[in-house]
Amino acid sequence: MSWFTVQFDSLRNFLDAGGPVLWVIGLVAAATGFLIVERFWFIYLSFPRLIRVDQAAWQAVPDHSTWRARQIRKAMISRAFLRLRNMLPMLRVLVVICPLLGLLGTVTGMVEVFDVVAALGTGNARAMASGISRATIPTMAGMVVAIPGLYFSLQLEQLTRRKADELADILLLRRGEAV
Repeated sequence: MSWFTVQFDSLRNFLDAGGPVLWVIGLVAAATGFLIVERFWFIYLSFPRLIRVDQAAWQAVPDHSTWRARQIRKAMISRAFLRLRNMLPMLRVLVVICPLLGLLGTVTGMVEVFDVVAALGTGNARAMASGISRATIPTMAGMVVAIPGLYFSLQLEQLTRRKADELADILLLRRGEAV
């Protein structure tokens, strides 16, 4: 058996031990990771090109002191801010869902424990342990996904504000012009 096969089997066994809710948490974790990578990719690789395009468009405006020019500048900054924040609400929703899914896993695992207790009584500890395991693994997994997701979500929020401010600074009005 190769190393990848062993790792895949152990991951599958872990997901099976946590029940169907853990599979959903795994999908949410993958989506969260994808959104985090995509946002950092956009901010550091794609957004600088957009800044250069907006800067060139701003330089093409003949008179920066007119009402029209100020409105163009506001629109450029607003459009950039919207592009920067594009998937951040979705990321926040995924982060909030993780602990709730963990709680759902806890409830379904405890229902399994109560089913075992009802069918076999409290004397069969081995049968009860399976349900307790199924209850605790999703809770842990939900928190393990939510905490880094929350950290990166906050980092991206701050980075978004900072990049929008940088664009506003780049598109500064000339000295003596009203904002």
